[in-house]
Amino acid sequence: MYSIRFSLRLSSEQYLAYYKGYVRNISVIADDGRRIEFPAEHLRAYLTHEGIQGRFEIQFDRQHRFIALQRCTDA
Repeated sequence: MYSIRFSLRLSSEQYLAYYKGYVRNISVIADDGRRIEFPAEHLRAYLTHEGIQGRFEIQFDRQHRFIALQRCTDA
């Protein structure tokens, strides 16, 4: 298992594209410079009226399959 950290700032309007079916995946640049892509549905738990903002850590297994996504508690 390995994890990748990234920052994300999406307005609620931007995330609405997922619900309308226009967007299926989120693409971000990780802290180490890699571009990662994952299903937008994994962010649903973090959606507020303002959108989704913060630092996150995504975990994958050795076959690059999604395991978990969580908000980082450290700065």
